[in-house]
Amino acid sequence: MKQELHVVLGASGIIGQAVVDELTLKKLKIRTVGRTKKTADADHWVKADLLHAEQAIRVLEGASYVYLCVGIAYNSNIWAKEWPVVMQNVITACERAKAKLIFVDNVYMYGPAPLKVPFDESHAQNPSSKKGEIRKIIADMLMDAHKEGRIKIVIGRSADFYGPNAINSSFYISFIKRMKMGQNALSLGKVDVKHTYSYTLDNGSALVALALDEDTYGQVWHLPVSRPVTATEVVNVLNEILGTGKSVKMLPRFLFYIMAVLTSPIKEIKEMSYQFDDPYIMNDDKFRKHFPDFRITALEDGLRAMVKSF
Repeated sequence: MKQELHVVLGASGIIGQAVVDELTLKKLKIRTVGRTKKTADADHWVKADLLHAEQAIRVLEGASYVYLCVGIAYNSNIWAKEWPVVMQNVITACERAKAKLIFVDNVYMYGPAPLKVPFDESHAQNPSSKKGEIRKIIADMLMDAHKEGRIKIVIGRSADFYGPNAINSSFYISFIKRMKMGQNALSLGKVDVKHTYSYTLDNGSALVALALDEDTYGQVWHLPVSRPVTATEVVNVLNEILGTGKSVKMLPRFLFYIMAVLTSPIKEIKEMSYQFDDPYIMNDDKFRKHFPDFRITALEDGLRAMVKSF
């Protein structure tokens, strides 16, 4: 019997690599795809730019399962231009290959702010940001393709993630990096507001679990999250791991707004600041009930692995 092929788009990214790790653990046949050759899995790596339909079709030939884990520059204008094109090209390529599509999504499409506490997959989708509007558009494209019978899809939505080598995680940028330099941690939001976070390796395992279960398709699933914690609690855990005694302070909002005018990355984060003004707690009960044996990494263990990776 021919072994089914699992293709990971965006395999050099943190979540893409986590998916590759899980597929490797399960000894499944893999092809990794990226714009540039950054993945260590060189034997199965193929270069492609998903903005070009013919390249998407080429790299998905023979696929049974396709994991869409690509990252696009964190910029609203670029997202608006590129995400719908990438999504349409991948849908078309999956349709030709008769492959199932597994998409790792975020939670920006939920709104209006503040969100319900906690919020689950049924939350209203009236996003408070341009990025949220774009995420809703591409998720709707997927659901429409499934309803039309073109392809089978499943969406796994992740909270803000953290984990080994996750240099774009706020836990690294604002906490670990500063604390290892002898500085106090700095938060863009209130330090006493609770959030939930997703561990990257749990995300990878969860996406593969969703892919291999026929009963999950045509649905949105919240990927497993940590217990709700505040920035202060996270820094306390990091202090124990690092042997430090640092504190965390919120970046003054007036300074945040000034930086948003002067600095492009902060400008892009500004419209997402609502996530830090009120409790932002994601409900993952649907996933936990469907996969009762799934082992979710404790926040302390995940942070320890993250610190070790740096």
